[in-house]
Amino acid sequence: MIQSIVHSLGPWNWWILALVLLGLEVLAPGTFFLWFGISAFVIGTISLAMGPDSSFWVWQTQMIGFVVLSLVAAVIGRRFMNQYRLDDSDNTDLNDRIAQMVGRTGTLNEAISGGTGRVKIGETTWRVSGPELPVGTRVRVVGHHAGQLDVAAEE
Repeated sequence: MIQSIVHSLGPWNWWILALVLLGLEVLAPGTFFLWFGISAFVIGTISLAMGPDSSFWVWQTQMIGFVVLSLVAAVIGRRFMNQYRLDDSDNTDLNDRIAQMVGRTGTLNEAISGGTGRVKIGETTWRVSGPELPVGTRVRVVGHHAGQLDVAAEE
């Protein structure tokens, strides 16, 4: 039974395999199955162009073509996708909201006395530490520690 299926490989078999592989790509993202699915689609299209009576395009040739095309597509695809992959170091502050505040400016809502006060940056009020400053002073965030911002008077 399997031998008869393999001997009768035609374009529809390859296109169905391509759809299955592309469906797996949707379920298991990462561009791994994508290249194999594209290769199966190309082999199916070549099978359609060659016709069913081609003595050259037997199942062994189709399988070798699929393997070679899949490997080439995977290597080229990997190089192509690596160009667009985000480096982890590019988004070090992505989910670190307090680290994103460094360099921003705001106005003191509460005077800094005893080393601590409050500043409004955007729509949020933050606890700050820094030199003694009165209410209303424009400050720049220069760092953070222990859940509070370190500020200095803006010049």
